[in-house]
Parts: sequence; structure tokens; C-alpha cells
Amino acid sequence: MQPNYAYRAVSNNPDERKSVEEAFAQSVIWGFKAEAEDNGKVLIDITPFLLRDSHHIADRLNGSGQGDFNLNESRSAIYLDNTKSFPDNSEFEATITLTGKAKGSEISSVTPDADAVTVRMHHSFIKLPDDNYRPRKFDPRSGFYDNSFMDYATPIDQPIVKHYLTRHRLQKKDPTAAMSEAVNPIIYYVDRGAPEPVRTALMEGASWWNQAFEAAGYKNAFQVKLLPEDADPMDIRYNIIQWVHRSTRGWSYGESIDDPRTGEIIKGQVSLGSLRDRQDFLIAEGLVQPYEDGKPVSDKMMKMAIARLHQLAAHEVGHTLGLQHNFASSVNDRASVMDYPSPAISLNADGTIDLSNAYTREIGGWDKRAILYGYQDFPAGTNEDEALKGIMTETLKQGYFYITDEDARPANGAHPLAHLWDNGKNAADELNRLMGIRKHLLDNFSGKAIRQDAPMATLEEVLVPVYLMQRYQVEAASKMLGGLYYTYAVKNDGQPVTRFIPPAEQWKAFNALMTTISPDALALPEKLIEKIPPRPDGYPRTRELFKSRTGLTFDPMAAAESAAGTTLEFMLNPERAARLVQYQSRDNTQPGLIPVLDKLIAQTWKAPQQPGYKGELQRLVNVLVLKQLLTLAATGDAPESVRGIALLEIDGLKKWMQGALKTSDNNQKANLLFGMAQIDEFNKNPDKFKPAPVLAMPDGSPIGSE
Repeated sequence: MQPNYAYRAVSNNPDERKSVEEAFAQSVIWGFKAEAEDNGKVLIDITPFLLRDSHHIADRLNGSGQGDFNLNESRSAIYLDNTKSFPDNSEFEATITLTGKAKGSEISSVTPDADAVTVRMHHSFIKLPDDNYRPRKFDPRSGFYDNSFMDYATPIDQPIVKHYLTRHRLQKKDPTAAMSEAVNPIIYYVDRGAPEPVRTALMEGASWWNQAFEAAGYKNAFQVKLLPEDADPMDIRYNIIQWVHRSTRGWSYGESIDDPRTGEIIKGQVSLGSLRDRQDFLIAEGLVQPYEDGKPVSDKMMKMAIARLHQLAAHEVGHTLGLQHNFASSVNDRASVMDYPSPAISLNADGTIDLSNAYTREIGGWDKRAILYGYQDFPAGTNEDEALKGIMTETLKQGYFYITDEDARPANGAHPLAHLWDNGKNAADELNRLMGIRKHLLDNFSGKAIRQDAPMATLEEVLVPVYLMQRYQVEAASKMLGGLYYTYAVKNDGQPVTRFIPPAEQWKAFNALMTTISPDALALPEKLIEKIPPRPDGYPRTRELFKSRTGLTFDPMAAAESAAGTTLEFMLNPERAARLVQYQSRDNTQPGLIPVLDKLIAQTWKAPQQPGYKGELQRLVNVLVLKQLLTLAATGDAPESVRGIALLEIDGLKKWMQGALKTSDNNQKANLLFGMAQIDEFNKNPDKFKPAPVLAMPDGSPIGSE
């Protein structure tokens, strides 16, 4: 029986508690036959419970197009090596085999026989903690995860939903002391399987959190150690930092096992993907281009990769301390390791790239304030609510920002400060700066980016992150256009609640975004294109490379299509377009959708045609602009006002096209005729019109594949 902790009565009255328990559904997740009974004890066989697809992997494989699979009991069994008991938990593991007919390339890439997928299914039975933990009040500005439930014992004049933050149990030996040791320090243990220098980097990076606990008045309360040889990482008493392997670059995770009643963290579990550091090394190879004949290879790439591992370890451990992402910290002098960091690079006077400040080397100021809120141990007699309010007031006074996932991740995001993988105080300024560095790198890109004896075709691997180094900053700058500044304000905390972004800032973002789709920005040097041949045997094309519309050959137009298409998708996002319309209706100084579309068309379709390769890029962008306009006019996600404006712009563009045909050369005439044909096709049945999809970029976040 799984209890329903979402609805409770926190009361000393057992009848009141029972009335709530009986009012809401519970879940019986399994039933067992009693094999034997003795003095009130019952013997059951839990094998059927363990030999099941409890994670619904078959459904997920089927739903993602990887094939049709079902559980095969004859090829499943208890895995005794990982079936163990410890003082506070019992662990059971099963070898589960799913059989069927594989279809997808992903499942084939990680299994020797894709028709038989064998995985381990793990079950943990964990003793809940004692009742001595004191939950702490959650604040939406604090940066912590929320554990909430409805408490029906709450007086009618108080909010019925209770919010606790998630955190470890931590107490000072002397709560009255400014600095005190902890009764029981928080200790994390690093996987012995992590190789050097990775292991040292993980231990040092995770240890940064002790800086935050020291700032909260704890002495050596957060410790990182190497897992003892006789310890088992499945033992619930050990917080673990694990080094895991996958076939492709993937996400790292910081998760915790929490008491569902209180939010107390019982165990922190960090899983770090072993290929992430190799992606940073690859990025650094493109930035440094270190492989010069007869010269020693620079150590800058290794230093940058190790610096990133420090930050990554600190970031994921932060989640297991209860902290959410803070995606607004990069604009505030990188105030938190809980942001997704882009390497901060600059161009030296001699044309070389400076990587010395790529990643931070310590915990951030926001992190210290968050730990203070979550873990400060107050002396007896302290009004904790008032003390916590004082901490938060001081945090805001110090100028820290906090915006998390749901406001930073979406393509339709509106906050001008909350972004992933970005840098700089102003997203548009940073985009312009990055584009300057990118141009310098592309103009000088050469065989020095790959190792001696590497196939020349592998230049493309290193080229991808350089050519697309603006991809995340484009997303950041797009949020300034039709954006809205806001905070997680609570009543009377003194924070601005919402405010429009100044029009000049929005137009600056527009201009920066337009720079990224200009022929000059999209073009690759001819001398570089000539150096990338088709892939040799043993080096097949992968999802890490650009798509191609030219068969086996490297396709620079396809690379440009993916980059420009992404910019335009962000700029003409339906929700962003709706905000542009609404905000101008409320404040006529705001840019508005019509002026934005007018400028977009004027700088693409109506701009003077360039000759040759850059002219072809220009015509490619023209088609992409029209595709996005037609999509905006057709989508049901946009309000009618937006669709109407898109139709107005499309109609005006078609009339201009008809007039421009008379003075065009054959290349431009072909571009115009195709555009008019697309518009005519759209007009036949707007609700069903779907333009050909734009080529996607190679996998990106988490600066790797998902």
C-alpha cells in the first residue's frame, strides 16, 4: 500500500488524521500470496514483484520509435550480486530482458542484439528517518526545491497548502556560536572508479560547498572523501558522487532520496557522465587549434576540461543539497554554480583565445546566501520565520537574482536575464561579442584543429561547436525581444514585480539576432570548405555532425540552414509574437510585431542581392523567413491577431515579389518564384499547410546529446 502524502491532517487528533486518510485514494502497487505464517510473521515471495518492467521501459522504447518490445520472463532473473541488506535499507536488483523487433538506430547503437534488450531493474526499501528532523519553511525566492501538501488540520484563516524545502539534516553543536562544528557533518563519497585527474577534480569541485557552509557558520560541516574500499554505494548512509559511462554525451544528474513526509534528504546521489569532459576538450581544440607540426601540444584544453569538471561536480552536488537551477546568475558575475555555464572566453591582442577564466573556481555568492537560508541553525528561542525573512531580505538587498527552469528553458521564454549556457550582463551585447570571436576563429580555422594522422574529414567534428558557438546566446538574446522582466516577488518584499524591457534594448537584440543570419556570418571560408572531404571508412556520419543535402559531401549550405533556421524560430515564436502585439497595445513605444516583421523582411528579401556563395546564402535565409511567416500564420498556437498580422505581411511580400520579378536575375527570379509558389500553396488550405522542415542543428544541450 502506497500512502497518499499529498493530503494530510497534521494533528494530534487520530480521528482527524483518519478522516483525511479515508477521503483520498491510496495505491495498492502489488499483492502477495502468504507462503507461510509463524507467530504473526508472514513469508512471501517477492520475485514476481521484482521481475517486472517497473520503469515501463518497453512502453518508452515503443513510444520513441525504437521498436515493439515486451517483457520476457524466461530471460529475466534476480541479480544476486546487487541484492543486499544494510542497516537502514534493503536493495533488490533484477536482470530484466525485453524482447521484440527493434526499429530505431538509438537502441541498435547500444545493444549487441537490438531485438533483446537486457537491463537491470533496481528496487530500494528504505527505512524512514526518526521524528527529530524539523522541516523548514519554503520560500519561492530561496532557490530550494519545494515539498508541499494539503494540511486539512490548518485553521481556516491560514493557507491550507504547506510548503517545506528539501534539505539534509544539519545541526550545530553550539547554535549560539558564530562558528560551530556540526553534530553530524554532511559527507559525500567519490566513486573509486573515477580515473585521475578526474577523481581529484570531482573531489575538489564538490568540496567548494564547504565555503557556503562556512559562510553559514559551520566548521567543516561539508566534507568530500573517497569511498572506502569496503563501503557499498548502495548503502543509504553514503552520499555518492558516481562516475558513469554512456555511448554518447549525456546529462549528468544530481538527485536525492527524500522523506516524502518532510522533505528531509536521506541520501544524495550524483551521477556524472564520463563523456562530458571530452566535449569540453573538443570545444577547446576548436578554440585553441593546438596541433602544429613540430610543436608541443598545449595543455589549455586539458585545463579547461578539468575546470569544467570542478564546476560540474559542484553543480550536481548542489541539487542533492536541495537547490534548484539559478539561470539568472550568469548576468550577476557568475553568482551561482547552479547555472548552466558557457565557457567564458576572450580574444587576446595577438589573436589567440584566452581560456584562463573559462569556468569559475569557487562557490558563488548566491549559493552562500541560499545555503544560509536552508541550513542556518538558529539558537533556541529564535523566531525562525522572522530570521528567515531577514536572511531573504538581505539576499535581495545584495542584488542577487533567482530565476529557475520553467522560466528559462522554453523557446518562448520572456525573461531577459534567465538563460542556459550564456554569459554576459546583456544577452545582445554578449551575442555581438561572441560573433566577433567566432568570425576570427572561422577565418583562421585550419588543420591545426585536429591531431596528426587524423582524417581530414574529422575537421567537421571540431568545426561544429565553433560554427555554432552562438547557438545558446541567440536563444538568450531572443528573449529580450518581446520580453518581460519579472521576479518571484512576494508581497511587500520591495522587488519589482514586472516591467517592460526598454524598446532600445529590444531593437538592439533584434539587430544582434539579424547579424547571425547575415551571409557574412553564415559563410565559411572557401579554403576551409576545401579541406573537408567525404567521410572515410570507419568514420561514419553521426548526429554530432551537420546534416547534408548534398549526399556524401560536406554541405556548408546545410550548416547555414540549421543555424539561421534556429535564430528565426526563436524570433518568430508564436508566444513571442503575441507578446509583441499585446505589449505595443499597452505601450505604443514597444516594438510591436508589424515593425519587427517589416524590418525582418526589409533586411532579407528586400536587401540588395549579393553574388556567388553569399548570394545563395541570402536566398536560403529568404526562404527560411517565409517558412517561419507561413508557419506563424497557420499555427493554432498563435492568437488571431498574430495570425492576421502574419497574413498581412505575407500578402505584402507577395505583391513585392511580383514587382521584383521584372528586375531580377535568374537566381533571384527562382527564389521569388519559389516563394510565391509557397504562398499560393498556403492560400489553398492554410490550416493544413506545413512547409518542409528546416534542418536541425547537431545535438547541443547539455553541450552534448540529450
